[in-house]
Amino acid sequence: MTTQMSGRGRIFRVVVMGVSGCGKSTVGKLLADELDGEFLDGDDLHPVANIAKMAAGIPLDDADREPWLREIGARMAAAHGTMVIGSSALRRKYRDLIRAAAPDTVFVHLHGSRELLAERMAGRPGHFMPPSLLDSQLATLEPLEPDEDGKAFPIAQPAELIAHDAAGWIKFAVCW
Repeated sequence: MTTQMSGRGRIFRVVVMGVSGCGKSTVGKLLADELDGEFLDGDDLHPVANIAKMAAGIPLDDADREPWLREIGARMAAAHGTMVIGSSALRRKYRDLIRAAAPDTVFVHLHGSRELLAERMAGRPGHFMPPSLLDSQLATLEPLEPDEDGKAFPIAQPAELIAHDAAGWIKFAVCW
């Protein structure tokens, strides 16, 4: 893992990843605060067609995701300070697309039981991602591989603790 320096200290590039309902936005915002950086919700970068497709209960395919993932990588690469982006980044090849633009990106994988994820999704009225797509996301998910810069964190803990632990891991990992 490499990092850059700014006048304020180390610059980190972090993707908070996982299936819908795992807490990417909540943990991502807290993590950005812990790292003195900016948070960007990857959902805000989806093309309108992707959001419409998901809202209709249709899972995205690789062709749908590719421009979105390239945009995430471009935003990460263009950041002048620490950037934390929430993105499902479910497959290794999706993470590779992000790393192609921003090679020093690290991944914080939020994971939990299907039951907890479904409960959280059901508690988000008005969100474009329906709970019916959870199983397709779980089927698509490829956990981080040993050669990827990343670490998994269980979502059964409070979001503040996850963000604090993830920030500690990121700061420590960059030092080595």
